[in-house]
Amino acid sequence: MTAAGPDGRTVVRALVALKLRLLRNGLKRSPGRAAVFVIGAVLGLLFAGGTAFGMAMLNGRFAGSGDAGVVLLGALTLGWAAIPLFLFSSDESADPTRLTMLPLRPGPLLRGSLLASMIGPGPLVSLVLATGAALSGATGGASAAFAVIGVPLAVVCLVTLSRAVAAGNARMLSSRRGKDFAIFGGLLFALLIQAANVGSQSIFGRPGGHLDLGPLKPVASVVRWIPPVGAVDAARTAGEGRYGLALLQLAAAGALLAVLLRWWQRSLQELMVTADSSTLEVARGVQSSRGWGFLPVGRAGAVMQRHLRYAWREPRAKAAVFTSIGMTLVICVLSVVQGWSSVYLLAMTGMFLGLQMLNLFGMDGSAFWMVAATLLTPADARAEVRGRAYAVLSYAVPVMLVLGLVLTVVTGDWAHLPSALGLALGLLGCGIAVGATLSVLAPYTMPADSNPMRNAAPGQSGLVLLNQFGSMFGVALLALPIGGYLLWALLGDGPTWPLLLLGPLYGALVAYAGIRLAAARLLERAPEILAKAIER
Repeated sequence: MTAAGPDGRTVVRALVALKLRLLRNGLKRSPGRAAVFVIGAVLGLLFAGGTAFGMAMLNGRFAGSGDAGVVLLGALTLGWAAIPLFLFSSDESADPTRLTMLPLRPGPLLRGSLLASMIGPGPLVSLVLATGAALSGATGGASAAFAVIGVPLAVVCLVTLSRAVAAGNARMLSSRRGKDFAIFGGLLFALLIQAANVGSQSIFGRPGGHLDLGPLKPVASVVRWIPPVGAVDAARTAGEGRYGLALLQLAAAGALLAVLLRWWQRSLQELMVTADSSTLEVARGVQSSRGWGFLPVGRAGAVMQRHLRYAWREPRAKAAVFTSIGMTLVICVLSVVQGWSSVYLLAMTGMFLGLQMLNLFGMDGSAFWMVAATLLTPADARAEVRGRAYAVLSYAVPVMLVLGLVLTVVTGDWAHLPSALGLALGLLGCGIAVGATLSVLAPYTMPADSNPMRNAAPGQSGLVLLNQFGSMFGVALLALPIGGYLLWALLGDGPTWPLLLLGPLYGALVAYAGIRLAAARLLERAPEILAKAIER
């Protein structure tokens, strides 16, 4: 120990021991969690081992095998850079702000954090994948010598990149805006997966099942100059006899590692000595928000405003809304790329967004007691449920109109746009009716934390399944009249355009009936819903 705090070796040992203790205590928390962790780690290693073996088998058998390894390392680099942006809130060990009150110097803190970050299945899986990528293009003893240096160097670069990104954006990622970014990033990640799926079909989907790595060449020619990737690609370069270029690739990776370590250290130092700007803003006082003039007057308008604020500010509510929109977009993009798109895919948007009415009162949490205390008459209950339905309609209808126009432009099926839009609006009304009713009859508890990836507290899985599957079955059952008319019109060459009128009218009537039913039961079950809302 010194006057300024513990010495560097003590800090390093303590941080490594802390990471091991966190892993051990996490596994001891419950047998189920331990089983999931072990199974996930084993499956990850098996996948990595199988991928590495496949990469090694490509060498010498297919032209461009080294390009496959380069693309694999490029995807791995992108994943490590994106991990803290998407999953920061679920990994407490990656949050350096938890150590800001301790008397730690940046240097020892950096070394200890780096060593602790190397512990876990993630770096091990990356090491196996990087080894397979090196084997895909290696030839001769020179390649082996460069791979022994380049593969560990690349893994250290990847881990350091992830932690540097986390430290550099720690306060943003731990804020509400950071959670919002994670939601949008998750949707972007889903789109990237679909793009990768489509791209893989050009490689593995050749006639006769032949493997063609040619499409990877343009991508690999760019990606191999990224330093973490170049450190592994140095094995292939050395095997071709270009030792100077291979040394340059290793040197570039070493330079990148030095830059990342410097960035990480500066970020840690700023976190230790600089006040959080969000705290200063709160200390100065935040300007009170005003009402929105375009909303309905009375209780329904106030409820609508409150619900829209939830949908914009609460990470879990925002995640639910944008996940519904994102699922539809992913399916639509995939259908367009694969050639089976239809304007009737718009109906999914109506169903998914209508079911945003599910578990209306779970998001309120303990604050629901203020709502329950003001539910004195049936009119109060109807205004409460109706205001929340108005909020869902305010963003669902514009999204459906925009997506319907885009799908129609892409498919060119203008003749069926009216019926598709009518069907979607009808399903939207059915979803609102079912969601409002289940919110009263089968509410479930939301978790106390604001992690957007968790939508239910432990022990609520049965109610969640009832809401999810029961709601979809209920919407399908209620939509039978308009769905049946559309099927009759398509099979019998009848007119489909009347659905533009029948669909919204039917959806409005069903939604009205569902809201009245839910409001009537809300007065009776308000105490039970309150108990469920505050249960944690």
